[in-house]
Amino acid sequence: MKLYKNLGGKSEVTRYEIAKDTVTIRFATCSVYKYSNQSAGPENISKMKTLALAGKGLGSFIKSDLKDRFARKVR
Repeated sequence: MKLYKNLGGKSEVTRYEIAKDTVTIRFATCSVYKYSNQSAGPENISKMKTLALAGKGLGSFIKSDLKDRFARKVR
């Protein structure tokens, strides 16, 4: 997993991994969640990828727009 830049300084996201149809997120609590096109919608996965690469806004986006729309909890 790649280190999340956290340019805003307040994100709970620490790491991420981007695949074709999924984004896997590791949070500061060490919990890991996989979001997929099926669970969160392709437009949301696309936005998650953009935010992850930018290093800002991903945690807020997940908290406000996705909440429990993950495909599965990995850890």
